[in-house]
Amino acid sequence: MFDLNIYLADGSRWIETALDRLVPPAFTRPDSLHAAMRHSLFAGGKRLRPILCAAAAEACGAPRDAALLPAAAIECLHTYTLIHDDLPCMDDDDLRRGLPTCHKVYGEATALLAGDALQALAFELAARTPVHALDIVRELAAAAGSTGVVGGQVEDMLGEHLPPDESRLRFIQQHKTGDLIVCACRMGVLAAAGPAPALEAATRYASAIGEAFQIADDILNATATAEQLGKAVGTDAAREKTTALSVHGMEGAKRRLQELTGEGLAALSGFPGGTDPLAALARHVASRKN
Repeated sequence: MFDLNIYLADGSRWIETALDRLVPPAFTRPDSLHAAMRHSLFAGGKRLRPILCAAAAEACGAPRDAALLPAAAIECLHTYTLIHDDLPCMDDDDLRRGLPTCHKVYGEATALLAGDALQALAFELAARTPVHALDIVRELAAAAGSTGVVGGQVEDMLGEHLPPDESRLRFIQQHKTGDLIVCACRMGVLAAAGPAPALEAATRYASAIGEAFQIADDILNATATAEQLGKAVGTDAAREKTTALSVHGMEGAKRRLQELTGEGLAALSGFPGGTDPLAALARHVASRKN
């Protein structure tokens, strides 16, 4: 019987071992920059995106190591977005994963540059993928840019102190959170040289669980404790952000979460290989507590 906890723990060790090898050591000059990069990259976290990348490759019949470089790339890029998201000019957060945020330890300028360096490293790693490297770099660039996660972050900031708006909410869900999850899964299929139907299935699956992840995040921000999340809670309401709760209310958000889980699971029939990990991850996203 498939055990998700074992799969997640093993996947975390796998990607962290790779990142430790691929990211310059903290003593590499300039040491403050590399220490800052590692501070955020190795501060914990669920490693959901690289694990999804590996699971998508496995669902195409490939070993997870086929997706190692794009998996490392997506985690570097995700960490860059978190460093910048925490800066005083954006969310001004003091804690991330229970630790002081990068700018609180290393200063704003170094934190900004650490994020920049992780973004550049992400593209270097993606470009080194042995199979479909150009397509993988293209996926990463599209997910990272002005019509991807950066655009989603802008809409998230613009949505503060405005009346709830479903169109803005869907844009934020899709681009601030969903695009990197879709990118992770699609890169896994590409790295495995998977067939076109698997790429389409990965898009449908990841689009559903990407939206689900953001809804779960909105619910946790309103209901969890700071100890559970490792960061401040109640911040969405304080900033009057556009969230699933502000648009749909708690019960509506929970209903949508279940609908999306069903959509994600239905998409798995398009993969040629085993999909137990992807199915378990879809359910995990909807029920997570941190």
